[in-house]
Amino acid sequence: MSVRLDDMDRKILAELQEDASQSLDEIARKVGSSKTPVWNRIRKLREAGVIGRQTAILDPEALGLEACFFVLIRTSEHEADWQRRFLKALKDRPEVLEAHRLAGDIDYILKVRVKNARAYDTFYQALISEVRIHNVTALLSMEEIKSTTLLPL
Repeated sequence: MSVRLDDMDRKILAELQEDASQSLDEIARKVGSSKTPVWNRIRKLREAGVIGRQTAILDPEALGLEACFFVLIRTSEHEADWQRRFLKALKDRPEVLEAHRLAGDIDYILKVRVKNARAYDTFYQALISEVRIHNVTALLSMEEIKSTTLLPL
């Protein structure tokens, strides 16, 4: 379900996406409004579920997590119990940054961030020990060309 946004809402959201640590005064100045109306709009956007939690974006390489793998998974299992165990295994692993169920030949794709290939193998061995997987293909990202959390408004 989408929420109706006007131009002012979009400007506020753009500012928050760019840097949510800005003060209300800064955001109000940048969007051409005053503090109270901006605060009221932000509150309403939170209540509507447009704005979720606020976080800090960390640099994975600065933390020693230099390897990014995209993991393609095919499964021959589609029972509810298997899926429940698979989803739990993914949610329990901090290395999994994203997981998507796909249409087409590949059932799932994961974005996994680890220190190196050995750490990826440890992750892989743990995953396949918990759930049966028909086929796994791991693709190492050689270079991150674009990564953003900014949604098009």
